[in-house]
Amino acid sequence: MLAQTLTTLKPLYIGDIRVDSPLMLAPMAGHTNLALRSLCRELGGCGLVCTELISSNIVKNSRERALQRFDWRASESPVAVQLFGVQPQIVAEAARVVVDHGADIVDINMGCWVPKIAKKGGGAALLRDVKAATAVVEAVVKAVDVPVTVKVRSGFEDGVVTALPFAVAAEAVGAQAVAVHARFAGQGHGGAADWDVIAAVKDAVRQMPIIGNGDVHTGEDARRMLDATGCDAVMVGRAALGRPWLFQQIAAYLETGLSLPEPSRAERARIALRHAELTLETTDLPEHVAVREMRGQISKYKLDAPGAVQVRNRLVRIDSYDELESILLEVAETGV
Repeated sequence: MLAQTLTTLKPLYIGDIRVDSPLMLAPMAGHTNLALRSLCRELGGCGLVCTELISSNIVKNSRERALQRFDWRASESPVAVQLFGVQPQIVAEAARVVVDHGADIVDINMGCWVPKIAKKGGGAALLRDVKAATAVVEAVVKAVDVPVTVKVRSGFEDGVVTALPFAVAAEAVGAQAVAVHARFAGQGHGGAADWDVIAAVKDAVRQMPIIGNGDVHTGEDARRMLDATGCDAVMVGRAALGRPWLFQQIAAYLETGLSLPEPSRAERARIALRHAELTLETTDLPEHVAVREMRGQISKYKLDAPGAVQVRNRLVRIDSYDELESILLEVAETGV
């Protein structure tokens, strides 16, 4: 029976871009910088990564400011660069810029529910008008010679599933893949993801890959999503924060049916230290600023013993890399 449920992780093609593993890191503001993307790839199993969202208006109006957010490198290819915006021609021009700077794929954000984005009509709010949302996709497709993908929610208004008609329309104007986070905008990250929406979108499109997103925390979850929806790939977001080894675990489960154990506290500390090292190696920020931004990321590694919070409390107060390194080495070497 086990052999019937195993999956050979075959390469996925998004347009002409080969993605070696159909497991993907979701774009997350404040998290999916070059360091985390590199770490997920380094630990194995992750086939495609995506940058944090970038405002198309910033690219248009302040090129210098935009370039500060261009943190992708040729060494991490294939990499998708995510843009958000409302006006088709402005998003299209931003797409040209990021492609000129090496983006392999342009991803359009139609999933962000955060009010400061949605109230301006961007992110998931675009899904209120399928025709307008499709116009953005069409403009970007015409502007660049790389694959264009879109990340959506089930819909903007609770109970109104616009992901399905949008995906059909987006494919018709040249989109090469759609990732469906199976929650409505108003849910944020709350409640259970409705995978039936992913399945409906997969059934509705003709050929382009559909990427499932929402409530995948383990290899078993990924297996269930693939079986229940028929989706072509699985995207993982929040579950990978503090667990960048998750893609390796999912890949192992899908290929062997075996669940790899969670790393020990000492191992987690060593991986967290590697995360910190990569951050300092790749950031343009001053060390003290980069370290403060790392507080939230490194504290997610759960380095305390069950029921304790001492290590976390120290991590959220760090101001220097030396201080961070000292804490992580203490846990890595002693396990306490």
